[in-house]
Amino acid sequence: MDDTKLSQRVCIACRGGVPPLAGEKLAWWVDKLNRETKGWQMIDDHHLRKEFLFPDFSSALAFVNKIGALAEEQGHHPDLELAWGRVAVKLFTHKIDGLFDSDFILAAHIEQLPR
Repeated sequence: MDDTKLSQRVCIACRGGVPPLAGEKLAWWVDKLNRETKGWQMIDDHHLRKEFLFPDFSSALAFVNKIGALAEEQGHHPDLELAWGRVAVKLFTHKIDGLFDSDFILAAHIEQLPR
């Protein structure tokens, strides 16, 4: 597998028709993400989730907008939950109802955004 840092990769759109990551491939991506970032959880081998905390609503909203701009640029769109002082990010590939390479790449890119 490729050792290029996840944050240096570009998301590649999943066109569907492929199975979600599983087994050794999924474990490799999870391990790589855990080595390069902190705090992402894999839920039921289906999606990635992380919660980011902020001192107020305005800061959380600004972060959501940064994620939105990044998502448009990368062509990969997370589920976002905005609340006072908190942003929850849920990543999975809707077309295959599971995890794909781009979910891990986008997670690493989100980590690079200024807060």
